[in-house]
Amino acid sequence: MPFSHLLLALSVVLVWGTNFVVIKWGLGDFPPFMFAALRFIFSALPWVFFVRRPAVSWKRLAAAGIFTGVGQFDLLFWAMQHDISPGLASLVVQAQVFFTILLAIILNGERMKALQIGAMLLALLGMGVVGWHGMRDPSSTITLFGLFTVLLGAFFWSCANTLVRGAGRVDMLSFTVWSSLYAVPPLILVSLCVEGPARVSQALIHANWHGWVTVLWQSVGNTLFGFGAWNWLLARHPAATVTPSALLVPVIGMLSSAWLLSEDLAGWKLIAAFLVIAGLTLNLYAGRLQLKAKAA
Repeated sequence: MPFSHLLLALSVVLVWGTNFVVIKWGLGDFPPFMFAALRFIFSALPWVFFVRRPAVSWKRLAAAGIFTGVGQFDLLFWAMQHDISPGLASLVVQAQVFFTILLAIILNGERMKALQIGAMLLALLGMGVVGWHGMRDPSSTITLFGLFTVLLGAFFWSCANTLVRGAGRVDMLSFTVWSSLYAVPPLILVSLCVEGPARVSQALIHANWHGWVTVLWQSVGNTLFGFGAWNWLLARHPAATVTPSALLVPVIGMLSSAWLLSEDLAGWKLIAAFLVIAGLTLNLYAGRLQLKAKAA
């Protein structure tokens, strides 16, 4: 990979990793469900007028948008408001990798390799460390509710992943923009029903420029730039060359939260992070071996 392409990959990972800190900042101006709605509004508009609709059914786009918007981000933002720190959220949400594998086994009859089983056990052990700490010492860092909610959001993310895989070779930027459009109505409905019109209108009136910058970071930076640049790289290099850099997302998430939000990096967090990242790395290695076996 040329050095300029490596820098682009690292810039995407940096955006995705620091995004959890940005979410926490945004939740200071907007209630969680409204914040999620704004993220998807600006991920879809005005871009749907400039990006061609992908050649997939509206049902698949709508389902992916709802799983991602209402399922993943509504739950993630809700948990991050009070029940899980940004650093831990960036780590726990990586469970989507293993949920995606399990769905592939259940829905498509794929078989799990021995290395993938070991990878999943390592990640489960890491999640267990987080859950044990949340059970014995609930604090502003993590609660069992926060852990469960982010894990549920990770499951819905894996459902969206499964829908994308079933769509075949599509432009992910186009898919993301158009699926975001379908996510907007249910997100607005959830916000109005749960948070209420009064709270929503007050937040819109009193939000400062910092809050709106977090919305733009979520929609333009995290979504359009992130997915656009990532898929540009995947179109020019083997996935095995590009995807390992994504392992840095939880590392950057935890470090940026410690630096910018003064989140403590207690020993148990480092142990949990090591176990989860080791599981993700082993799973990536197992995928490479599987591809080599098919090529042979």
